[in-house]
Amino acid sequence: MGRIVHSPIVQSLAGRLALLAVVFLAVPVLIFDHFRRADDATHALLLANAQRQGQLIARALEPELARAGLPSPDLRRLGEVLGRFADEHTRLRLLLRPTPPVGQDGFFYVASSPPVPAADLDGERERLLEQGVLNRLGTSCAGRTPLALRVERSGGDQEILTSITPMDTPAGCWALVTSTATAALVGSSLGRPYWETPAVQAAALVYAVMAALVLAVMAGLWRTLQQFRVTARAMADGDSGAGRFSQRTRVPELAGVAADFDRLVDTLRQSAQALRQAAEDNAHAFKTPIAVIRQAVEPLRRTIDPADTRPARALALIEASLDKLDGLVGHARRMDEAAADLLAPDNRRRLDLSALVERMAAATVPQLAARAQTIGTRITPGLTVRAGVEALETVIDNLVENALSFSPPGGTVTITLERRGAMAALTVEDEGPGVDPAVLPRIFERYVSHRAPGQGMPAAGEAGEPHFGIGLWIVRRNIEALGGTVEAGNRNDRTGFRITALFPLSPSISRGSV
Repeated sequence: MGRIVHSPIVQSLAGRLALLAVVFLAVPVLIFDHFRRADDATHALLLANAQRQGQLIARALEPELARAGLPSPDLRRLGEVLGRFADEHTRLRLLLRPTPPVGQDGFFYVASSPPVPAADLDGERERLLEQGVLNRLGTSCAGRTPLALRVERSGGDQEILTSITPMDTPAGCWALVTSTATAALVGSSLGRPYWETPAVQAAALVYAVMAALVLAVMAGLWRTLQQFRVTARAMADGDSGAGRFSQRTRVPELAGVAADFDRLVDTLRQSAQALRQAAEDNAHAFKTPIAVIRQAVEPLRRTIDPADTRPARALALIEASLDKLDGLVGHARRMDEAAADLLAPDNRRRLDLSALVERMAAATVPQLAARAQTIGTRITPGLTVRAGVEALETVIDNLVENALSFSPPGGTVTITLERRGAMAALTVEDEGPGVDPAVLPRIFERYVSHRAPGQGMPAAGEAGEPHFGIGLWIVRRNIEALGGTVEAGNRNDRTGFRITALFPLSPSISRGSV
């Protein structure tokens, strides 16, 4: 069985809306052309039937017309004769072009059944002259002509001239005009464009209303989804004034979905608030007994005999464990706060990332004197992102701190900020030993730390600040929460390490040319 290819254009609501509009435009054209050809065939049948009817009536009238006297034919008798063949729908009129011709126009109405006002007959004759029908008949008095000429009477009704049948007699050329009342051809387009018929206009109106309703429904869904998208983005940016999903839809069927989204957002916000509160409460609850233990250990240190190494070593282990425990409490609080930021981020705004990186790099310089380390910067000015200040500061601080901790004394940490298309690329490079390639895929996982004793800053259990392997995990979580990505790799065959974070530029910046 062949593989089904799903096109993004076909799957998207906007693409389907466009395709639906094309279908609604194409279908009337195809159907109209098909029905127009069928209507043309119907026209031909109607006119052929009308012509045959006119021919039969003309044959029946020929004896009477041959006996009609000139120059003054009995018009009353001719009207009575026509009345025998006319009915409520079929109407007959008789024209004569006497021999020799009289006047420039040639043909004159001499009788009609039912009677027609003279003004109507004159107008009808003018129409026939404009069509060239009477001129052709006047030449040879031959050529039965099917017509489809719609005329209006002074009474407001309409007739359709369906045929003209010529008859040549000694008195001159007679022409029998056969017409049909429009009441007998309800819905027919004889004598006018097909699209002007009531049936076609009614069908077009129904189709237009249906198309408008369907397109309105689809457009309403698309517009509501766009409103949902704007609201979701505002909520993801931590905008407290983003409103609620239920305020963004006027479609009753989507009201339930919007309400479910609102409940989900409320639950996430409550969970984030609970995490933040729990992190603060737990940190306070743990740090209090840790501080008490530290205070209790101090008097013991003063009572220990310096010559007795065992109590001194025990106290050193207790203090090291307290430092580790204190660090664990702080890191646990940071982890909970990072998780809370993923659920419900703080309020975000446009920030000048270039200025923030420059400021934080400059603030780190005074701390490097003891290790004789330096920081080099290559920062493109004016790169702006939409983010929370605390989240960005945490990312930059952890990246720089991680690089400094692995760089040897006298080493240089290079910070580069540049533009890559619609993204701002922040790269931090150190001159340390790099990372084992087997560890690289897990470098951003929680509790992953591969620091050998004496490597850079002290590892856990050594004197100084311990490391627990959550700094880069927090970095990745913060960057991904801002819509960015982060990657890491060694430089120059494991001589140094590089971390690159990509942040989406704010809309006003990303539209510019690269």
